[in-house]
Amino acid sequence: MKQLFIMDLQNYDPTFKRSKRPSVRAIIYENGKLAMVHSKAQNYFKFPGGGLEEFEDHPKALIREVKEELGLCIIPDTIVEFGEVVILQRSHIHKNTIFEQESYYYFCRVEDRIEAQRLDAYELDAGFTLEHVSIEEAIQVNLHEHHYDADPVMIERETRVLGLLKSILNAAD
Repeated sequence: MKQLFIMDLQNYDPTFKRSKRPSVRAIIYENGKLAMVHSKAQNYFKFPGGGLEEFEDHPKALIREVKEELGLCIIPDTIVEFGEVVILQRSHIHKNTIFEQESYYYFCRVEDRIEAQRLDAYELDAGFTLEHVSIEEAIQVNLHEHHYDADPVMIERETRVLGLLKSILNAAD
């Protein structure tokens, strides 16, 4: 998959061991709007998705995560690669470790129905809801609103991907 960009916080010793965490993220774009996760408690937008479970491939993880976070059902044969983003930073969990998060973004379409969300406790606390927004609106909220203790690195990653999408879609018009 094409690498979109790397975010290297350089807040670690390069001799530290590495811990990798692959994740998948869905780009669901239709009628000029994205289906995104809106954190009502922390006021940001993110692409639906999350980490792979053991023995899970990218499409299965993407389908599971989108259904859990937004209640949307991906049509499997519509999944198309967009690109990968890598974040390198000091682990907040493991001492003397570099955390390498690989986020794989995929375009996909969803069925015309919404099921109940199945959110984890932290997602419930963050007030995850499905919202259809323009790319520009999501960028503006992520850049200019207060995010109430949300992860600024995650918000920057999502905002940069939104900017890439905006450029690509504008070039296609």
